[in-house]
Amino acid sequence: MTDNKRLAYSIIQFLRDQLQSGDLTSDAQESLEVAVQCLETAFSISVDNEDLAVSRTLPEIFAAAVTEEIPNVVVDPVLHTPTAEDISKAELLKTEGNEQMKIENYQSAVDYYTKAIELNPNNAVYFCNRAAAYSKLGNYGGAVQDCEKAIAFDPCYSKAYGRMGLALASLNKYSEAVNYYKKALELDPDNESYKANLSVAEQKIKDAPSPASNLMQNSQVQQLVSGMMSGSYGPVGGSAGGPGTGANDIAGLIQAGQQFAQQMQQQNPELIEQLRSQIRSRTPSASNEEQS
Repeated sequence: MTDNKRLAYSIIQFLRDQLQSGDLTSDAQESLEVAVQCLETAFSISVDNEDLAVSRTLPEIFAAAVTEEIPNVVVDPVLHTPTAEDISKAELLKTEGNEQMKIENYQSAVDYYTKAIELNPNNAVYFCNRAAAYSKLGNYGGAVQDCEKAIAFDPCYSKAYGRMGLALASLNKYSEAVNYYKKALELDPDNESYKANLSVAEQKIKDAPSPASNLMQNSQVQQLVSGMMSGSYGPVGGSAGGPGTGANDIAGLIQAGQQFAQQMQQQNPELIEQLRSQIRSRTPSASNEEQS
């Protein structure tokens, strides 16, 4: 309990120093005075217990703790400033990467762009070019990440938005792709490739089957519906002696629907989540554009 009392004593000292600073409103002063009284009562101490004092004040302890944390902060290597030699070498590597793209040696292009990034990690073009190479290799996730970095370095880089749209469209994220194509067109209104890809993505959204259609095409759903209609999930069709009528049929249908939903959630939660995503959301061809 002694350490707790020493801590409480340090807090009380800090609060009293604030009261003496003269920078507080009358309401704030009153609140701090109440806080001091509460601490003194709770820990059975007072300002006269000087034996509880420590060698440093609470603000000094806090400042020292913060200073000790600073060396642990990880500095993003992307923020370092490349030398003139680094920049020159990186440009040569980028040029070689562009040449590899022309002969469709995409993995080699990725390697050259990566080396250029290592020398000059602040250049949006290198990330955007590598994104194009990743897309050619089918690594659309990598392309998205590189486009995000390129856009972060240069928010007005239209080609990065266009290539982001291509990568997202390849991942069937057409709604997101549309947004990036539109941004690319804002920055480069006369680019026919962006216009064409935007049109394709928008058409993909229009042609997409409805969530209900997707759901009913699933074999598990078809089995469950058949079971429900045959009476396996409740008295949907009424009594065995004749067609069901009235409240019993409605109650049975509601019960069957509830059981059906529970079965679907248990047996195929991925399909349910897909259905939800499609309801909430209610990306086209890669162009042969030149590398920067």
